[in-house]
Amino acid sequence: MLGQTLQWLPCSTIISGDWKLSSSSSSLTKQLQSSSSSSSQQILTIESRSNPATPEDCNNRWIHIRNLPSRFNLDLLTNCSEYPVFDDFCPYLANHGLGQKTHARSRSWYRTDPLLLELVFHRRILEYPCLTNDPGAANAIFLPYYAAIDSLRYLYGPDVNSSSQHGMDLFEFLQSDEPGIWERHMGHDHFLVMARPAWDFSQPLDNDPPIWGTSFLELPEFYNITALVPEGRPWPLQEHAVPYPTSFHPQNLSYFQAWIQRVKRSRRTSLMLFAGGGGIGSAPNIRRSIRNECENSTINSNISSSFNIIQSNVVHSELCHIVDCSNGICEHDPIRYMKPMLQATFCLQPPGDTPTRRSTFDAITAGCIPVFFEESSAKTQYGWHLPVDKFAEFSVFIPKEEVVFKGLKILDVLMGIPRSEVRRMRQSVIELIPRVMYRRHGSSLGLRSKKDAFDIAIDGALQTIRDKLG
Repeated sequence: MLGQTLQWLPCSTIISGDWKLSSSSSSLTKQLQSSSSSSSQQILTIESRSNPATPEDCNNRWIHIRNLPSRFNLDLLTNCSEYPVFDDFCPYLANHGLGQKTHARSRSWYRTDPLLLELVFHRRILEYPCLTNDPGAANAIFLPYYAAIDSLRYLYGPDVNSSSQHGMDLFEFLQSDEPGIWERHMGHDHFLVMARPAWDFSQPLDNDPPIWGTSFLELPEFYNITALVPEGRPWPLQEHAVPYPTSFHPQNLSYFQAWIQRVKRSRRTSLMLFAGGGGIGSAPNIRRSIRNECENSTINSNISSSFNIIQSNVVHSELCHIVDCSNGICEHDPIRYMKPMLQATFCLQPPGDTPTRRSTFDAITAGCIPVFFEESSAKTQYGWHLPVDKFAEFSVFIPKEEVVFKGLKILDVLMGIPRSEVRRMRQSVIELIPRVMYRRHGSSLGLRSKKDAFDIAIDGALQTIRDKLG
């Protein structure tokens, strides 16, 4: 059993080693590396020595990783195939949460599950150059708590009716074990990653009976912390949105640059692309409108003539292409959608169950200009990674109400953008790629010189904490 395999491994060696999923035995094994200590706190010391930084480099940037019992993180992975209703995520634990490679010779592409963003952050922060074992000297305290994975038992399992208790065990530990760390700033200097939308942790405490979600972010005990989530709510100040992880995780500068060159050389044979599901019902909504427009977008002579004038020197074989990702079939298979995105000029990002989409960051990685229909899909979410004042330089905004209820054609809007402007927008999108990717842990020094999504998130969390304490 997978759980039995993990239970016999010290927590620190699980973090420090490389995991591989054996297809024959469906169990996790570990390639032992140099460390055999029993404390992740010792591991972070070893990692930080390999990333030397001067005191000047780390001024106001020191982070202390709180040494939590394994029940708050690694033990939660032992039941990766047993959470009720939820898919088995055991295969995606490989490579410290990046998942298995897409194929044996892959250098940068993995079958990454967004739920494991907490594990990815945990591994990456062990390489952060400004770590300190002294919480009193730290500017911020990181909690390596796998909140989204722990929430699964409240979202789907027998504990769902006690969802207001999610996080209370953690708070009690923080109060009882070295309480001075928490009490120094009453949690204002603490931050963590929660790999689900903030809505999933925002059930009001007085809901009776409880509805979807847990109440972690509604607990007064955690009002002061900073939570990094893939989607935040519009009003609270306690959470900040960070990019969903894509499947692109290069490990050195040459692999990264090779991908950038491929993106630049790619022939954009489709004007617009939608990769996703939904929109098949009769009720009016933006996804239904997109599907209708795509199905009716056969290139007749009039459209083709007008189109080629606007997009001269570009040959488009189709105006609209749909990659059907219904029932989650694209979720762990980037080959299904990345090649079409490489061949598209614009990638449509309609909201679904929530406003944000992982596809936004897949599109940017492919150099495909994102088209948004709600500002809450990105502009009001990812200010650290996607500069708000530059959105018009790398994206298109079309209000969904104009499309669904007033008959505005998306194709008309996109075809009306001058060719020179499209070129400038694509270049701006390509410049964003390092900001939204999570490079592989243990990557080369050359690649580390480019700040990725993790680096920018850490900078943002530190600045947020400085502002709180200021």
